[in-house]
Parts: sequence; structure tokens; C-alpha cells
Amino acid sequence: MQKDLTIKPEATIKEAMKALSRSAAKETQKVVLLVVDNKKRLIGTLTDGDIRRYILDGHDLKGTIAKAYYPKPIFVYQNNYSIEQIRLTLIQNKITLVPVVNEKQEIVDYYTWEKAFGKELDIPRQVLDIPVVIMAGGKGDRLEPFTKVLPKPLIPINEKPVIEHIIDRFVEYGVREFWLTVNYKSRILKAFFEEKQPYYSVNFIEEPKELGTAGSLKYLSGKINRPFFVKNCDIIINTDYADLLEFHQRGDYSITLVASVKHYNIPYGICELNGEGYLDHIKEKPEYSFLVNTGLYLLNPDVLKIIPENKIYHMTQLIEDVKKDRGKIGVYPVGEDVWIDIGQWAEYKKAIEKISL
Repeated sequence: MQKDLTIKPEATIKEAMKALSRSAAKETQKVVLLVVDNKKRLIGTLTDGDIRRYILDGHDLKGTIAKAYYPKPIFVYQNNYSIEQIRLTLIQNKITLVPVVNEKQEIVDYYTWEKAFGKELDIPRQVLDIPVVIMAGGKGDRLEPFTKVLPKPLIPINEKPVIEHIIDRFVEYGVREFWLTVNYKSRILKAFFEEKQPYYSVNFIEEPKELGTAGSLKYLSGKINRPFFVKNCDIIINTDYADLLEFHQRGDYSITLVASVKHYNIPYGICELNGEGYLDHIKEKPEYSFLVNTGLYLLNPDVLKIIPENKIYHMTQLIEDVKKDRGKIGVYPVGEDVWIDIGQWAEYKKAIEKISL
């Protein structure tokens, strides 16, 4: 078999998300893991969508994929298929991979779009005709002394400013309309794009004073009439933006926030007390898992009317006010390996290493 994409049902959610993100970094199409039992027989498939549903159903973030994978895989038998059948299976089922199994249900090969149709043909990436708003007005105090000289969006990561890394990931999906909220050192940021003269459009929203993480979005009222992305300028997220948009629209959400699964290890023994204040037991170096807000959102344009004018107003307030207005808030989970935070020095150094890989 070409590359081992197999995983066992006792693998943890964390292990599966790492495997998916590693493969996704090398593929142009959605990654599928093939679930096999102890005898290496095909028993299911697993995608990031399966894990997302598992998490949203309230299952344990530290659990295994046993309740997450799809148990009815599509496959063909080794001695009973044609390349035409493979191509038709890929197209009709809108899948990215078809495994080939022997009479024992063991995987002996698999076909991707590239292998089935030739290198010149791959699954076309969906084009997104929606705007992206990048909140680029902050001072970036945690990245001083760089930000004493440059605005945070122009901090370089491997000879390219972070804002270009952010924009490039949307450009891959055909996005051509970008809005930047600016305040601190805005002239430098404007000069950068004036010199660059990109083929996509960059519009600037002047923030006369700091208005929080959502206050400046009020200036978009009447300028945007369809769902739009909003993201912080100090994060880079490698995810399927088309799938995110579909999730948002299918769920009929007013706002969808992207949340990363984060695992934290405590390097000490944790003392657990009983109800009388005595030691019950010591939990050695426990690991805790959480869903954390990444700073990437999808908003419907009608939520802009909720934002007050010329006041400090944060995204957390907007979310609560939308809920009070009976709007729905969606949560789109992603793996921790696809989220890069450059907002502080320790993470900035890790970002350089990740993007260099």
C-alpha cells in the first residue's frame, strides 16, 4: 500500500487529530483515515468531520475514536473492480478515497482522485465568494520590541509578514475581498499593501480609537451583505474554510466560532481532597482537555446592527447579545495542530518552526 492511513479504534481522539493534521499538511484534498481491527481488516473510515460530530455530541475529548468513526466504509474487492468503477464511486459518493480489500477484508491498496484520474486531475477546491475581515488595529504589546517598530500584522515569519500568511490561506479558496480594521501604526500597514499592489482587494476600516475586539465591525454596516469571516491578525489556521462555511449555513447559525481542542499536562501530582478537607488521593501528572476560542469567526451581516456605535465592544459581548436576540451560535472544532498563535513570544517561536516544516 502507498502510504499507511490506517488507525485502530482504540486510538485516542488526540492521536487521530494529529494523524489527520499531519496528512492534511501534505494533501490537497480532504484526508480520510482507514479504521482497521487487530487483524488489519477494514471496519470503518474517519475524517475530521466525524471527530467534529463526536465532540459536538458531548463525548469525552480524551476518549477513543470507537464512537467517532463511520462504520460503513465504501470499498471495492481486489479481484472485482475496474478503474472506471473507482472513478464513478469517487464522483457519485463525493469521497476522496476508495480502499481496495482482499477476501479477508484486509486493505491491500487504495485509490485517491489523483491515482484514479491522473496527476492532472484532483478534487476542485470550492471557491468562496465571501469577504474576510482581519482585526489589525491592536498594539501587540506582548510582541514588543518588534511592535515598537512595526504593526503586529507585519511581524515576519520566515521572510513573510504574518498577515500575508493569513491572506494566502483564504486566497487558496478564491477569496478576493479583504477588509482590515486599522489603528496602531496604520500608515505603515497601508504603505505595505500600496507597495505590494496585490491582485486581491484590500479595504481599510479606520478605527479612530480602540473599540475592542468587535466594536470596529460596526463600520461594515451597509458594506457587507453576505456571511463573512472575522479573524484576529495574530493567528494562522489551516482548516477547510469551505467546510466551515457549509457548517455555518447548514446549522443556520448567526455566528460560528472556531474552537481548538487543547490538551494541557500538569507536570505535578494533583491533590484531590475529600469533603472533610482530608487527602483523598493524588492524581499523578494529569492531562486536561478543553475547547478554546481561536479568534476565527463566521458572522451573518444582520448581527452588525447589534453592535453599538463608537463604543468599546468585544466579540464575547456580541455573542451574548446575539443569544439574547435568539440567534444561534455554532462551534466548529479543529485540532490543536492546525492553529498557530503568534500573539506572544513563546508561541511566535513555535510558529516559525511549524511553518518551516
